[in-house]
Amino acid sequence: MGWPNIFQRGTLLSRFSHHHIVVFLLTFFSYSLLHASRKTFSNVKVSISKQWTPSALNKSVELPVEVWNSNHLFPSAEEATLFLGTLDTIFLFSYAVGLFISGIVGDRLNLRWVLSFGMCSSALVYSLAYACLKLVNYSFFFWLPFYLSNNFGWKEAEADKLSIW
Repeated sequence: MGWPNIFQRGTLLSRFSHHHIVVFLLTFFSYSLLHASRKTFSNVKVSISKQWTPSALNKSVELPVEVWNSNHLFPSAEEATLFLGTLDTIFLFSYAVGLFISGIVGDRLNLRWVLSFGMCSSALVYSLAYACLKLVNYSFFFWLPFYLSNNFGWKEAEADKLSIW
């Protein structure tokens, strides 16, 4: 019994041109990076909370408590949890609103332009948010436009590039 035609040499990739493969790989990797930028914060929330709050268990260094705990962003774990919870609330709210807006915009405009705008604006706002990370009060306002712009890459990537094959 022989192999099916799909496993014979050259039949699987012969249907696709070089441009098909390049478009697929660019779409796959750009959406992977877009998804990774969106999921990074939720994956590192616990370690951020531990690093941003003082540790009462440090016995190895003979420094006064005031000096050892002077460079933390939040005085307690509860305040760090409240701040990170607020960022999660902003994420969920702006994600819901952004999906609604991106659906309306994606139905009315060229999907390639909407996808390009979403990817570029998401990368720009993401870079600005992390460039201003030292300014906690100001970087807080970059999260809302980041998550709003992050939604413009979801449906448009599948609808425009991959569904035509």
